[in-house]
Amino acid sequence: MIRTVVTAKDTDLRLSEVENLVGAATEAPAITLDPSVRYQTIAGFGGAFTESACYNLYRVSPEVREQAIRLYFDPVEGIGYSLGRVSIHGCDFSLSSYTYIEEGDAELATFDIARDRKYVIPVVLAAERIAGKPIGLLGSPWTPPAFMKDNNSPIRGGHLLERYADAWARYYVRFVEEYRKAGLTVKWISVQNEPQAVQRWDSCIYSGEQERDFVKNHLGPTVAASDVADVGIMVWDHNRDVMVEHVTPILNDPEAAKYVWGMAFHWYVSEAFGNVGRTHDLWPDKHLMFTEGCVENFHMHKYTWESGERYARNIIGDLSNWCEGWMDWNLWLDNLGGPNHVNNVCDAPIILDVFPEKIILESSYYYIGHFSKFVQPGAVRIASKNDHPSLSAIAFENPDGTVALVVMNATKNAQTYLLDGIGERRSVQSPARSITTVLVSR
Repeated sequence: MIRTVVTAKDTDLRLSEVENLVGAATEAPAITLDPSVRYQTIAGFGGAFTESACYNLYRVSPEVREQAIRLYFDPVEGIGYSLGRVSIHGCDFSLSSYTYIEEGDAELATFDIARDRKYVIPVVLAAERIAGKPIGLLGSPWTPPAFMKDNNSPIRGGHLLERYADAWARYYVRFVEEYRKAGLTVKWISVQNEPQAVQRWDSCIYSGEQERDFVKNHLGPTVAASDVADVGIMVWDHNRDVMVEHVTPILNDPEAAKYVWGMAFHWYVSEAFGNVGRTHDLWPDKHLMFTEGCVENFHMHKYTWESGERYARNIIGDLSNWCEGWMDWNLWLDNLGGPNHVNNVCDAPIILDVFPEKIILESSYYYIGHFSKFVQPGAVRIASKNDHPSLSAIAFENPDGTVALVVMNATKNAQTYLLDGIGERRSVQSPARSITTVLVSR
């Protein structure tokens, strides 16, 4: 049995099941599937529970809030998200910079996640209720507290002072402990968000060697000796373009590498998908996770179809190169692309037009959904040989045996391909400017 689910430009098709796209085999370029050739297991898909994103949900009615959460996390009515990212205290998409301790408290005696209990933690718990399962969380810091840095500021980069490295390592452990006490599932932490970006917002700089030394001498041993030793440590958490160069000194050092679960990466600057695959080839025992991407400069590009195509292109490119999970940036932003306390406004797949309490679903929401709704956690990527020059494709086998083939047609014309390798050969239509999930039950 073959089902086709379609989203297409200039139509009303949005994650819509369409029955007339599959027909008898004809002469056409083939997409050939081979479930016997298997690659990585998929952890899931998700987005970031930033303070701004969660705060936006409290600017609308409880009914709209519930629907906005359901659209992402309900596996039937929504698109089945199962992963999430949270900032370890403040980031640019917090309502302001903040930390969990009072300034100067190297003993962490004042450590308190009370601020996160106002918006972030309740929204994650609501998402879990709607999903019917725990949401696997990644915690990422944008900066250590100011007194722990050589520039004595949360912003404009700066470096962690060595004398506070142990205190900062214990800070991660406290974060994981407190979030777990709140009932949440923190599965991973990353060392530093974007460690090579000096920003006008919360930021901190590490070279590859500095990140190696912090993991080897401080964070790794501290986590390993704690009650949260099962949490995975991710390094890098920045763009694909120089990920190999940055992680080389970390992963080529056995004493550092033994503490590293894997590499987190973002999409800004370039679409150098080959660097993701190269990282896997060099260190195949480590994991790869996409942890942030968004369309920037929100006011310049509202609601374009191209943003959805960009998401699908990146998801296909990353997952074709051994990436195991894919997390978008802010889950919900307002109709100005914020709030952001330094005016670094961005797009999100769901926009809340707050005052009319209107939910706006962008093309990116539907394009991501063609993966997240149908590629289940635990699915395995399988071989898909694509001979069609105008189509992009990737395929997975779900735990229930269903094969999910995702095909994007970014051209202005409908395309036909031959689906081969599973059951009877069939021709399939791919509408213009569309994405299709083909579900094959065997």
